[in-house]
Amino acid sequence: MVSTTHTHKHRSFGRYYLKTLFWFILGGFLAALGIEVFLIPNQLVDGGIVGISMMAAHLFGKPLLPYFLILFNLPFAVLAYKQIGKHFVIQMVTAVVAFSLSLVAFYWVPLWLGRPPFEFHGEAIEIIVIGGFIIGCGVGLIIRHGGSTDGTEILGILINRRKGFTIGQVILFVNIFVFAMAGVVYHNWHSALMSLMTYVVATKVMDMVIVGFEDTKSVMIISGMPQHLANVLMEELGIGLTVMYGRGGYTGDAREIIYIVIERLQLAELKEIIHREDPEAFIAIENLHEVINGRQNSNFHQLPPSV
Repeated sequence: MVSTTHTHKHRSFGRYYLKTLFWFILGGFLAALGIEVFLIPNQLVDGGIVGISMMAAHLFGKPLLPYFLILFNLPFAVLAYKQIGKHFVIQMVTAVVAFSLSLVAFYWVPLWLGRPPFEFHGEAIEIIVIGGFIIGCGVGLIIRHGGSTDGTEILGILINRRKGFTIGQVILFVNIFVFAMAGVVYHNWHSALMSLMTYVVATKVMDMVIVGFEDTKSVMIISGMPQHLANVLMEELGIGLTVMYGRGGYTGDAREIIYIVIERLQLAELKEIIHREDPEAFIAIENLHEVINGRQNSNFHQLPPSV
């Protein structure tokens, strides 16, 4: 019986990762399509680490873009491993590698086939809307399934813990710097403005792809093994939770309900743990726009006192 249960969990685990990998590959392909076909040929950049990597590749050679992307994200992956956890780092590295391989393919495949590179040159509005839409879809798919292609958000989390700036403010400051540098690197402030507009479109599309994308979520779980599941969640995620008591409306059976306030970056791992421990558990997830006197940040991204 134990062996059968273990095998079932192992297979469910495998399907979960294969499904996640599929979305990362598709998202990476779409993001690379938008960047290689719409942005780079028109001297536009994306925001964050991706934009910095694009400018470095412009200065030192376009084929180096995937390598710059991995190199510049590496320090943030190390920080994320220390402050967020191994699962998120695995998701992030997988997404960045999938994205980078797609960038490699878009550059080298046309050369191997003896064809000109895939490039779109059109009206500014076409580049902004179509390019931004494709990039937003790609990045949105990756984030929706627990990954990340950019270390800027991790930087925002760490600065938020130490200096009090919000994550959104940090990302905004970084992107202002990136788009200002784009004007200098390309010697074209029109390109910098177009880059900003494309980024706005991509962000709006990304928010639509990521259903209910917020920094903080509330999760309610009804499980047949509530105490065991609560202990596993507290141990593996390092979070606090509340156990409430309810009664089934139809059966009248008493039930224990687990209630958690959690940050988005932990949501994928939370669902993975629940699926692993109790595949039949009922899960309800809601966006939280404000939490007062709560511990939703508890020790999730808390820097150790020595840092």
